[in-house]
Amino acid sequence: MTGMRGARERRVRTGGVELCVAEMGEPGRPTVVLVHGYPDSKEVWSEVAPRLAERFHVVAYDVRGHGRSTAPRPLRGGFTLEKLTDDFLAVADAVSPDRPVHLVGHDWGSVQSWEFVTVARTEGRIASFTSMSGPSLDHLGHWIDRRLRRPTPRRVGQLLGQGARSWYVYLLHTPALPEAAWRGPLGRLWPRVLEHAEKVPGGDYPTSSLPSDAAHGAWLYRDNVRPRLRRPRADAYAHVPVQLVTPLGDAFLSQRLHDGLEQWAPQLTRRTLPAKHWVPRTRPDQLATWITDFVTSVEDGRTRAAAPGRHADRFGGQLVLVTGAGGGIGRATALAFAGAGARVVAADRDTEAAVRTADEARRAGAPAAWAETVDVSDERAMERFAERVTAEYGVVDVLVNNAGIGLGGSFFDTTPEEWRKVLDVNLWGVIHGCRLFGRRMAERGQGGHIVNVASAAAFLPSRALPAYGTSKAAVLMLSECLRAELAGRGIGVTAVCPGFVSTGITATARFAGTDAEEERRLRRRAARLYGLRNYPPEKVAAAILRAVVRDEAVVPVTPEARTAYALSRWMPGALRRIARVKPSV
Repeated sequence: MTGMRGARERRVRTGGVELCVAEMGEPGRPTVVLVHGYPDSKEVWSEVAPRLAERFHVVAYDVRGHGRSTAPRPLRGGFTLEKLTDDFLAVADAVSPDRPVHLVGHDWGSVQSWEFVTVARTEGRIASFTSMSGPSLDHLGHWIDRRLRRPTPRRVGQLLGQGARSWYVYLLHTPALPEAAWRGPLGRLWPRVLEHAEKVPGGDYPTSSLPSDAAHGAWLYRDNVRPRLRRPRADAYAHVPVQLVTPLGDAFLSQRLHDGLEQWAPQLTRRTLPAKHWVPRTRPDQLATWITDFVTSVEDGRTRAAAPGRHADRFGGQLVLVTGAGGGIGRATALAFAGAGARVVAADRDTEAAVRTADEARRAGAPAAWAETVDVSDERAMERFAERVTAEYGVVDVLVNNAGIGLGGSFFDTTPEEWRKVLDVNLWGVIHGCRLFGRRMAERGQGGHIVNVASAAAFLPSRALPAYGTSKAAVLMLSECLRAELAGRGIGVTAVCPGFVSTGITATARFAGTDAEEERRLRRRAARLYGLRNYPPEKVAAAILRAVVRDEAVVPVTPEARTAYALSRWMPGALRRIARVKPSV
């Protein structure tokens, strides 16, 4: 089987057709059945299946008329949901006769799987269902009907919006035209369309059977769409736990289609993904993680919906690395991602502090958390660190370059050694992180996000903070440049610029041109001022999670940071005049 190395194939006869079924993994484990969509074959799962096979017995089959399965004769009436359900039951009985299977569907594989999990004759044969990019036609029919019966401006807008996204459905109902297009120029151009429009990596997908797959698959729409939308079933309730994965950039389906889905799927877990339609090809790691977690939770009897008001739908199972995680903003950020279901690597040069954060992260909800010791200013140490993290935990999905040190004092009081130290940590630490972990994100080709913690000092000139402000301004510009370079790879980059935040940085800040006693006095004074401001690092952490979800470029967090950012853009002269004022000591 192309792309699924090591798969075992068998033929399953059902309803006048012969289905090609591929299996991976140990048969004694829980069985996960993968159902492909249109105009795909089972090869759409060739990146996801091997990842799942490490834990499960994985089955993928070519839907009738696709790939190496035979087509019904005649084609008309041969692709009804009832016949597709017969096919699924035949496959399930062949590959897992004694245990219910866990179902995963994409696109039309999800559409037909909704039928499987809502009809009475499949009860007891399915343990769970993961749906992506394919609604139930019955639920869609009721969704349309509710908006036609009560046509508020918002509901009319939703109908028109989805109607525009469904342009291809109308074309697929035309006689002969889709078949001619797919067997002609569209079939030849389709791999290039996927590569450019959907960012699907090239290679052995799609397979050479694409023209006939797409031509046959047009009958999926012709046999089912209009009949079901006209007369949707009133009893289309899912009898298994359902995990809904919604790609936020799906060009064909509106997120609004799943409004009120809890009515039809009471045991519903929602997940969202910053990706386009073909997520089995563009985000196999994330899908495999979510499917594994969901199937395992069902097998263990601990399935529950994601808590509302959190970002668990977005970060569940993702790997997040935070530097400077031993305290302050880094610690709060690590715990916030942990609470959102992420796996966390808490890195700090203080080993004990990193261990404490990792322990707290596990208690906060992280499926796993690890403590790592590293000095971000040490290039060789960071290279070894990146290799170790990737080998032991995988490619990082979200990188938070937070580690930093403070340095005050005038320009002429600041020694070259002090300049080197602050730049080594505040700037070079960010460069090392972006270079080493960002490159691995880019090479994986499945997107990601980089957060660089800068400061309001990045756009707020100060005669008292020349070295610190310079380092943070450089981080801001680096982030902007990197954001431009990585945009085409699905990797977001955010510069977060807090203002006065109550952290431990004042206890370790250096003050150039002072003796030890004077430096201790200035630290106490800074700590007192920050304490009076009393802006907690947890608010910065919340802003970081929001920034990743929204893919924001620059995020000034505190009110004073937002004010300074606005002035830097619209009244820079005012900031320059303020910077001339000598600070009181």
